Amino acid sequence: MSKVCQITGKRPQSGNNVSHANNKTKRRFYPNLFKKRFYIPEEDRWVTLKVSSTALKTINKIGLAATLKKAKEKGTLSL
Repeated sequence: MSKVCQITGKRPQSGNNVSHANNKTKRRFYPNLFKKRFYIPEEDRWVTLKVSSTALKTINKIGLAATLKKAKEKGTLSL
């Protein structure tokens, strides 16, 4: 399973671990993802999405239908 948010499109970023001696080694910063089930009343069905914590806040703020519409327009959602 890929570590990509289906709503916002957030992906892992790369960076460095920096030691006390200032040695740098590569590392990855992963998005804070959750596998969550949502109910869509318009379609009368449940949908399982992999969403970041930011996407959950967006869904709570503007609603699931509006968020899914924006994600489809953006091209990050494939249902």
